[in-house]
Amino acid sequence: MLVSAKEMLQKAKAGHYAVGQFNINNLEWTKAILLTAQEMNSPVILGVSEGAGKYMCGYKTIVGMVEGMIEGLGITVPVALHLDHGSYEGALKCIEAGFSSVMFDGSHYPIDENIAKTKELVALCNEKGISLEAEVGSIGGEEDGVIGAGECADPNECKMIADLGVTMLAAGIGNIHGKYPANWPGLSFETLDAIQQKTGAMPLVLHGGTGIPADMIAKAIDLGVSKINVNTECQLSFAAATRTYIEEGKDLQGKGFDPRKLLAPGTEAIKATVREKITLFGSANKA
Repeated sequence: MLVSAKEMLQKAKAGHYAVGQFNINNLEWTKAILLTAQEMNSPVILGVSEGAGKYMCGYKTIVGMVEGMIEGLGITVPVALHLDHGSYEGALKCIEAGFSSVMFDGSHYPIDENIAKTKELVALCNEKGISLEAEVGSIGGEEDGVIGAGECADPNECKMIADLGVTMLAAGIGNIHGKYPANWPGLSFETLDAIQQKTGAMPLVLHGGTGIPADMIAKAIDLGVSKINVNTECQLSFAAATRTYIEEGKDLQGKGFDPRKLLAPGTEAIKATVREKITLFGSANKA
């Protein structure tokens, strides 16, 4: 059964660790992440971008697949199914489809409009027991065609949004989606510290978890980050393992072309990446 991310993130914030949000792109991704979370006895958040939602034939299809898989694989750790960087309309659709958590990314609106729309969703999510993530200060890089420079959020605006009663807050601290450029100046811990001081017990979210050095991740968790999003890293490890399989000609041996065989090395590579992240975030045995 899917659960809201509220309790797992409040426990993470109090216990100084973070829960990983791993974005799913298809059946293999979902299965690899769920099995690894179960194996490590870790709570987990499955993230779905609006683009991935379209790719996987709509939010209802995803809810059906994830719920069926939780039952079919005997998954007992807490699992939240979360809309990543959702529009207002997308959030409503996911709530209707049965997601247990949604993100409304109003960071590109003027702060007043971000507040008004977030407020409406807070009321709706509270009524249905769904967790809600809001965003202040856009996260850099490219995600589904949205390109941002990785700006730092205004701590006062963060407090205004946190005070609306959202479950968790994504605040830009110089982090970006995708691969980090060689000249990236690093995370702004000064901004994170100021946000944490204003928002208190609110779990903070770090987007663009791929490629941030381990020591920076540890410091971010110390400063109140309780949820870290990973997507690109799983895609890269899946692609590398699949490339190796084909370059070694394994798809030409016997029934090596069978998709179950062809996709197996990539799926194992996703598991290895997720295992590494759960260890780094400190959420193992926290289910």
